[in-house]
Amino acid sequence: VEKNTQNGDPGTWFKVTIPYGIKYDKTWILNSIQSHCNVSFTPVNFHYDKNQAHFFVQNVHAACALKKVNCKIHDEENQKVFVFVNLSTDPQSMQKKMKRKAMTQLKLTMNKRYDVSQQALDLQSLCFDPDLVKHHFDISLNRRNDMAATLKIISTNFPELLSLNLCNNKLYQLDGLSDITEKAPNVKILNLSKNELKSVWELGKVKGLKLEELWLEGNPLCSIFSDESAYVSTILECFPELLRLDGQVLTSPIIMGVETPEIIKPCKESYKGSEIIKNLVLQFLLQSNLEKYLKDSRNIKNIKDSRLRVQLLKHTKHEIVDFLSALPRTQHDLNSYVVDLCIQTVSTCLLPQSGPES
Repeated sequence: VEKNTQNGDPGTWFKVTIPYGIKYDKTWILNSIQSHCNVSFTPVNFHYDKNQAHFFVQNVHAACALKKVNCKIHDEENQKVFVFVNLSTDPQSMQKKMKRKAMTQLKLTMNKRYDVSQQALDLQSLCFDPDLVKHHFDISLNRRNDMAATLKIISTNFPELLSLNLCNNKLYQLDGLSDITEKAPNVKILNLSKNELKSVWELGKVKGLKLEELWLEGNPLCSIFSDESAYVSTILECFPELLRLDGQVLTSPIIMGVETPEIIKPCKESYKGSEIIKNLVLQFLLQSNLEKYLKDSRNIKNIKDSRLRVQLLKHTKHEIVDFLSALPRTQHDLNSYVVDLCIQTVSTCLLPQSGPES
């Protein structure tokens, strides 16, 4: 980098590499680098390769400035982000751009496949489309420049795209598709079924999309998981807002043994009838010996014999006994009682003797 700066060659290409860049969203990493770089730069052909992120710049001064960004950025886990800059040949996207005739025909083909009412674009088996084949246009979405041309058409003609079908396009990598978060950020449904994707790493290249529905069936990566739950949980790490996977509705995970805490509200007095009867019932409850109800209680707190307490506890947890002993004594809430009034006359009231309703 320094040698080319001295030679004053501004047209040289440089490749910028971020190790473990797959962990970071494209927008976040580029904005972070630009905020720490004192020279404005234009990233070309940003893509992920395995666990690394790469892009190119064609400016010696920008390359020198980017080299100084190394280790100045910290992620959410306070880990340093490494930024390496090296000399490079021209990027593939710059070496072979799609010709104008091919671009025009691709645009016409995509227009035919766009559903305006659903804001959905069906590019299933695009390389075999009759309109492209008869004009001898070889379109492969694995090529970054072909995918870049496709995304450019989407951005210009279908900016509100919600659903994109890329089924059966022999996709084995998603490098070119990483720009979809900028070109078509509103996509909620993505169909990648019946392709050749072998690793979940590829999905990390488009994790910036807020997908609600994703199709992956028919890809080799689906067979690498031990069970369906592992498959679903791994995909949800990339797309936490996902509602459907391969056509199946995703239910919220059930965590066993964990109950939602509830606040026990005090019982409210509920009574309909004569105030005279109400007072009689209250007097009956107050005069009743409620301690009889507690004698046969299995509440360990009521057992005074420490040895008996230990015997009754299944796992002999003495700290539990000590804790229960420290709790305040409870009282019955008279409003929690339900009393069946059998017979009521002017001078007679028969009440059954019973405890609280269980």
